[in-house]
Amino acid sequence: MRHFFILLFFIFACVLGVQAQITEDSIFTFEEFYDLLINNHPVAKQARLLNENAEQELRMARGNFDPKLSADYTQKQYDKKTYYDILNSGLKIPFWWGDLKAGYKKAEGTFLSPENTLPETGLVYAGVSVPILQGVLIDERRATLQKAKIFQDIAEAEQRKEVNKLVLTAVKQYWEWYFAYQQYLLLTEGYLLADFRYRGVVSKVLVGDEAPIDSVEAKIILQTRDIELRQAAVQLQNTRLLLSNHLWATDETPLEIPENMKPQDFSEESHDALPAIEFFLDQASNNHPEVLKLRFKLQQLNVDERLYKNNFLPSLNIEYNLLNEALAGSNKEITTPQLQNYTFGLVASFPLFLRKERSKLQINKIKQNQTELDLLQTTREINNNIAISYNELQNIRNLIRLQAQMVENYTRLRDGEQQKFDNGESSLFLVNSREAKLIESQVKLEDLKQKYEKIRATLYYQAGMNEWQN
Repeated sequence: MRHFFILLFFIFACVLGVQAQITEDSIFTFEEFYDLLINNHPVAKQARLLNENAEQELRMARGNFDPKLSADYTQKQYDKKTYYDILNSGLKIPFWWGDLKAGYKKAEGTFLSPENTLPETGLVYAGVSVPILQGVLIDERRATLQKAKIFQDIAEAEQRKEVNKLVLTAVKQYWEWYFAYQQYLLLTEGYLLADFRYRGVVSKVLVGDEAPIDSVEAKIILQTRDIELRQAAVQLQNTRLLLSNHLWATDETPLEIPENMKPQDFSEESHDALPAIEFFLDQASNNHPEVLKLRFKLQQLNVDERLYKNNFLPSLNIEYNLLNEALAGSNKEITTPQLQNYTFGLVASFPLFLRKERSKLQINKIKQNQTELDLLQTTREINNNIAISYNELQNIRNLIRLQAQMVENYTRLRDGEQQKFDNGESSLFLVNSREAKLIESQVKLEDLKQKYEKIRATLYYQAGMNEWQN
């Protein structure tokens, strides 16, 4: 009998040794995982490119207001005669109210047309081109610039949407890894206990305290838990590999989670830290990417509406340029431009039926109605999804508390049955049965914990946010 207790002590020490080895593994927290995810994941980098693309769109729209240099040179030689030699160069600077222009003209030749007859040194001019009716409040250039600024907001919302989707997937896989790890620990402990009892029964059989048939049941339990443990080991390995898909180094080298890494523990504080549902509804109304994108789209359509309504006005542009003879040498005196030396132009146009203008405006109104209806339906779906996830989260919170109480009760039953077995008042079958129910309830508790975290992440996602960004 003394050998039997020595063997029991040895096996118990082995169990403690395995548990101590597991405890010494380093913890890979979700916050650390999140930092690697956001900074290095290709999808996160692609999302950041959306903002860069929007900046270039805005830059391109601002290019419509860039100053522009131009030059037009023509010459005609025929029958050894210079018919004409004309140079017209200029600078145009666009402004909100019109264009500021300046330039230099020079013409010479035998057969110049009268309007091209200029002073010998050429002619300089400076003036403006100003719209009077159509284009005073808004024109194509200003509309493009305003929509490009709004497009930046759309790109930012799209970036947030892509990042939130990435984080949601990562959170779910992180907590699946957590569950696989906890399940592996529980089944490992169950296997070691089954092995401990099997060795004890074998020792009793060897000394004649138990019949050989009594070791069969202990062996079946050990084999059953061995199968479960092997399956749990494969599941742990696979969840670790799936989670590694999100890990990248700064140089875009893929990373893998080492086997000695373990996830962080489930936080009981997260139960009480959950905000009220009104918080999530308010966040969705103000910050959800889909809602923001539709609102920004409406803003762009409003800009188009102003432009199309402005096109109903007649087009009337006035051009005025002061003229002065160019200086050719130092013997010329600088003279003040005379107001009587000028060119004046008036350009007017107006379509009689306005069919194109009216169609553009009506199409834009149809798009506005479609977007408003889309916004209405999207908002309703988002609010209902938030309510569904919030209700599920509240329910799982209560289930976790109930399941934790069940684990405590199953522990009492197992310990009581073990004590009765030690006193010879129970059987190994009942002990194993109580212990199997305990392990099953412990695994169920860890499963509820992972579901809680996954639904909480879904709730934040449906509100257009994630808890690590806000």
